[in-house]
Amino acid sequence: MSITAEQTEREQTNAELVAALRDAGDDPDASAWELDVINDSEHGRWEAYVNEEVVAEFTYRYVGGRVVLLSMWVDHGFRKRRVATELIARVLDEVQAAGDTITVICPVVGEFLARHPGYAGLVDPVHPGSGAFPRPAGAAPGDYDEQLTSFERDLN
Repeated sequence: MSITAEQTEREQTNAELVAALRDAGDDPDASAWELDVINDSEHGRWEAYVNEEVVAEFTYRYVGGRVVLLSMWVDHGFRKRRVATELIARVLDEVQAAGDTITVICPVVGEFLARHPGYAGLVDPVHPGSGAFPRPAGAAPGDYDEQLTSFERDLN
């Protein structure tokens, strides 16, 4: 798969997940199953399981003392069923308990933060990330290009 095709697919998936997150609402009783979340730190991802089946995955990296939230995938059969919402909340609770900050690359997390401002304090003020939403006061769109370049440099 070409880089352009991969980017297009990732953008489409993110748009679908953001739409599903918006459509799901905030009904805490919407999910009818037990979601198990496991941090696979060896591979840099949190995995959500229903009945021993992986239904969602959330990739991350530790960079410069913070957790960089990269991307999320949710099985099509589990979209619009609060899986993304619950997975993000559990991950952010774990990050908060560890006393870490986050850099948001994944736009799905940005949308979640906009709807749940109680987690906004986790966003690293120096490196909020390109997916942070809403953007910090005074931040210009170009500010994120430099941060993303810096992040990519840190990964190598």
